[in-house]
Amino acid sequence: MNYLLDTHTLIWVFSEKEKLSSRVVNTLSEANNAFFISAISFWEIALKFSSGKLGIKGILPEELPNLSLEIGFKTISLSPEESSTYNNLVRTNHKDPFDRMLIWQAIQRNLILITKDDDLNQYKSVGLKTLW
Repeated sequence: MNYLLDTHTLIWVFSEKEKLSSRVVNTLSEANNAFFISAISFWEIALKFSSGKLGIKGILPEELPNLSLEIGFKTISLSPEESSTYNNLVRTNHKDPFDRMLIWQAIQRNLILITKDDDLNQYKSVGLKTLW
């Protein structure tokens, strides 16, 4: 299976593993699964870190891309097609632009989004698959 980690999931993998569900831990340990991290998550972390809204235990935001690669995660960029078709994502009361772009990438790339955010379930009707 192919998975996209939500931003909080990425942070917890490196700094607060105890916050991950047992289902997520088991999924992460399965060798036949592929895990992807979006450049959107790196940007969100850097923005929130620089504004003082986010602290990561023992890690700087600029270390996350290499740390992710070292444990076998693959990184994905935001493609021109994803950014130019983002307006096609159904409008809901969920306004977080980082979440919405991760949702759109997961749908467009047929990835299962690993997220604890139950608010994202409202996108299941348009193709979002989640795991927690």
